[in-house]
Amino acid sequence: MIKLYENGAYILNGRDIVEAGPDAVKEVESKTGVSTNKDDAAKNTMAYSILSDHNTSDNMDELRIKFDKLTSHDITFVGIIQTARASGLTEFPVPYVLTNCHNSLCAVGGTINEDDHMFGLSCAKKYGGIYVPPHQAVIHQYAREMLAGCGKMILGSDSHTRYGALGTMAMGEGGPELVKQLLNRTYDIKRPEVVAIYMTGTPRKGVGPQDVALAIIGAVFKNGFVKNKVMEFIGDGVHNLSADYRIGIDVMTTETTCLSSIWETDDTIKDFYDIHKRPEEYKELKPGAVAYYDGIVYVDLSEIKPMIAMPFHPSNVYTIDEVNANLMDILDDVEKNALVSLSNNKNIKYSLKDKVRNGKLYVDQGEIAGCAGGGFENICEAADILKGKFIGSDEFTLNIYPSSQPVMMELVRNGRIADLISTGATIRSAFCGPCFGAGDVPANNGFSIRHSTRNFPNREGSKVTSGQIASVALMDARSIAATAANKGYLTSAENIDVDFSKPKYYFDSDIYANRVYNGAGDPKPETEIKFGPNIKDWPTMTALTDDLIIKCVSEIHDPVTTTDELIPSGETSSFRSNPLGLAEFTLSRKDPMYVGRAKEVQKAETARINGESVEAALPEIKDVYAKIKTKFDINEANTQIGSFIYAVKPGDGSAREQAASCQKVLGGFANIATEYATKRYRSNLINWGMLPFLYPDENLPFTNGDYILVKDVLDAVKNKKNEVKAYVIKSDSDTMEEFTLTLGDLTDDEREIIEKGCLINYYKSQNS
Repeated sequence: MIKLYENGAYILNGRDIVEAGPDAVKEVESKTGVSTNKDDAAKNTMAYSILSDHNTSDNMDELRIKFDKLTSHDITFVGIIQTARASGLTEFPVPYVLTNCHNSLCAVGGTINEDDHMFGLSCAKKYGGIYVPPHQAVIHQYAREMLAGCGKMILGSDSHTRYGALGTMAMGEGGPELVKQLLNRTYDIKRPEVVAIYMTGTPRKGVGPQDVALAIIGAVFKNGFVKNKVMEFIGDGVHNLSADYRIGIDVMTTETTCLSSIWETDDTIKDFYDIHKRPEEYKELKPGAVAYYDGIVYVDLSEIKPMIAMPFHPSNVYTIDEVNANLMDILDDVEKNALVSLSNNKNIKYSLKDKVRNGKLYVDQGEIAGCAGGGFENICEAADILKGKFIGSDEFTLNIYPSSQPVMMELVRNGRIADLISTGATIRSAFCGPCFGAGDVPANNGFSIRHSTRNFPNREGSKVTSGQIASVALMDARSIAATAANKGYLTSAENIDVDFSKPKYYFDSDIYANRVYNGAGDPKPETEIKFGPNIKDWPTMTALTDDLIIKCVSEIHDPVTTTDELIPSGETSSFRSNPLGLAEFTLSRKDPMYVGRAKEVQKAETARINGESVEAALPEIKDVYAKIKTKFDINEANTQIGSFIYAVKPGDGSAREQAASCQKVLGGFANIATEYATKRYRSNLINWGMLPFLYPDENLPFTNGDYILVKDVLDAVKNKKNEVKAYVIKSDSDTMEEFTLTLGDLTDDEREIIEKGCLINYYKSQNS
């Protein structure tokens, strides 16, 4: 089904594979007549070409990228624009789309959601942007329909910013990276490696794009095969897939932890742009005659069966047939994995075995939604499977969210909406809620199957700290419909007799023309920005001092810590325009004591900044100072005091900058980790002035509650030193244990951002 080529390979004319090895170059030359080498052949990937076109440096190994377009949604754009305004924003230099698809229900916290929307509309007018009102489209569907272009690059403040199937290299990052683009700065990274996703064959009947995506994720997530790399989709199998099918696979590449994606383009993609009335955006993309890839994921589409990602991660994959054949054994494994994901919380009794009736697994809810599931073809094929059937009048429910109003309109016109409603399904407007816990939260102990992007713990909206637990399994819309046709019994779409009608899609551009505000390139500086009472400025942040004293206030030994665990999604998203308000939720589902501990330490730093008694603010610091002074002469007035968290591998999942900024708002100055799950989370730490320390193993010299002196940290940052000496100060010991932290690769700009205390300070210093 899927084979990994780990040592790299040459691909000839986009089809023939020559594995890297001592005789590979000779074999390539004998087959093509082309004399080449690995470095030259690496320049023949589509990714290299696009990155080269957007690189503003004179060095392709150290990229400084400027993107063509930007996109954000309503739980990120307020913070981004507020940061940019504080840093000197005058107008949007490139098209910047502000969509409203996360807090679009306007259902939490009084006026605060709609206040954010009005802020966005007023900023689109003032700075020259595009504003997509609530319920019109989810962020990524609008980008596919109206922004993507072959050979273009788009940066979005959402981790699933992926438009590679349409020939667009797109990346999802935290808000500060968009701020840099808004201020005409660059996205700075080392040139990423490129891995070919070589597709061959044709999918079986009933197998959808989510099935293919989950199979790939299962093969590459745990081994980090494509981490921070570009996935380049090639092979004869690509051309056997519709545009919607390719899009459905592509959006899920985020769950592999790759950096971005790009696909070969062909007449199918040309038709997509023609249908969406933007034919000028199409051009053929394909790798050169001899292209070198740093690895290959070989995918035989004909061997992939309907898949399911069991709780609590998209990589926890099985075929549906496997689950049904080995039900109790697999549920045992799910329970064991859940104990890790739920941190062995003794207040939660987690099991799916009560969902087994007469040897069959029954689910409580089905969801087909958002940027992954809400596409035209997915919903049409779900309707074909359900036609003439009904979902029953018991616990099972089915909810369907078309990804945009144009998609909804065509489903109305071709009758599929009527067909689905007649089955008992409900149809909703374009909304991302089921994906991040703000819509259709299951009942306690509920089990939901979703064609959406993630199934992390509590991602569906339950609250462990309130004794609630529910769980999500990821599946394709076709098998969700098959399960619905069997009134909740887990069913593979391969086991349903259906004729897929495959209706043609017609895009109604008037829907957007009549409703979307398009002020791109036409700023109106006289416009007054509308602020609601929940929209707050970022608090002042101080520059890094010579030495640093930090206290461990949370210690997490889970194999991976997601951004959902660092700052929960769901209703907390309504506070993302309020840095202080949102910070109160930090780690609330993983470590409810974190906020109190961090704020207690923060009192000392507040006193230091104000020239007040640090020891009066935090009495325990007196002993810490005393122990330090037995070895070092430090300047207390010039030594920051803050907190840090330890996690083995933090930052998987969402691009949300608040996973880092909330820690900083509470006085956090560092993370210590064995590694960082994603580039984007590490970048968020840096952009908020936090030190991204690394420590090589889990045998820690410190524990929760210990203080650490990081000596000469400013010197290390300024003078490009990777290693930093640190000293553990334990309350029950008179000695300090020395150990070494490393900083990892940092660009010159990143070092200066950390030195200044955050990105806002960095830009202020340049503008003063």
